[in-house]
Amino acid sequence: MGIRIQVKKQFGEFRLNADLVSNSRRIGILGRSGCGKTMTLKAIAGIQEIDQGYIEVNDHVFVDSQKRINRKPQERRVGYLFQNYALFPTMTVTKNIMAGIGGTTAEKRSRTAEMIDKFRLRGLEDHLPGQLSGGQQQRVALARIMAYEPEVILLDEPFSALDGYLKDRLQQEMLELLAEYQGIVILVSHNRDEIYRFSEELLIMESGAILCCGKTREVFRNPQHKEAARLTGCKNIVAVNRLDDHSFEITDWGTKIISPTMLPADFNYIGYRAHDFIPIWNEDGENGIHFNLKSLAELPFEQQFFVSSKGEDICWFVQRELYKELQEKGMPRYLKIDPEKILYLQ
Repeated sequence: MGIRIQVKKQFGEFRLNADLVSNSRRIGILGRSGCGKTMTLKAIAGIQEIDQGYIEVNDHVFVDSQKRINRKPQERRVGYLFQNYALFPTMTVTKNIMAGIGGTTAEKRSRTAEMIDKFRLRGLEDHLPGQLSGGQQQRVALARIMAYEPEVILLDEPFSALDGYLKDRLQQEMLELLAEYQGIVILVSHNRDEIYRFSEELLIMESGAILCCGKTREVFRNPQHKEAARLTGCKNIVAVNRLDDHSFEITDWGTKIISPTMLPADFNYIGYRAHDFIPIWNEDGENGIHFNLKSLAELPFEQQFFVSSKGEDICWFVQRELYKELQEKGMPRYLKIDPEKILYLQ
């Protein structure tokens, strides 16, 4: 089982040039709006024609431009879940599910009944989509996709229009519904939390190309690229000047960092996550930033401090367990950087 993609597509001034080989069952594609995520999904589904390339899923070739192979969308056995679920508004739950199934009338009815039971839709068979909740619509859309047993399911930002509570609930429900599915699922999103929760392997796209890829947790731990660090939630990214194998200077933060271990050979920026700063009250300022408070945001579960620097403000996020210490000691003199938690970026 696996997927192999090499696609090129010129669309006005935008150029898609995506290259992927993966054996993972759960793949996430993370990137800003307009970076080519949805176009990549549409190329896999056959909705978007490509100029040149190759698409193969589980040893089935969908596209091979050199051999002039280009399977029609209905021949690819791809399930595509759109943002709004794309249910037929004038068709009942039963008819929506049945619309995706081939075979005799008896076979269609049997398979539809099976899907209604599996996706907990009993009692809703005669409802129209407009009479369903968001979660029920999601289950109908997934039931319609799963009814024809696709080899790959494509999820195109399915939670982007939902509020926080409903989004969390429907994400968990979708994970449970897809738990038994043995095929490949690709989720496209610009939300890092969705991607982290869902995917085994992560691709980060920028300007039509894959910037980096790897196991999801490893990419979050070591994104390697400035844009990848930003997309995985790093709030503090700054240019640096390497001094030697164990030290570098951050001019915009007015500090020098000394690392006990050998620095990477090639990096132009560092990233530092907002929760990783260490407050210092009485020690010297080695590997530290002078704490010059600019503003403070109080949130229900953390406090967000914004510290003035020569460049962009530095973000320090403090969770509840440190509140008492801050109340007792007051604001720190420095914020210390732990060299082991620095992200070295290009």
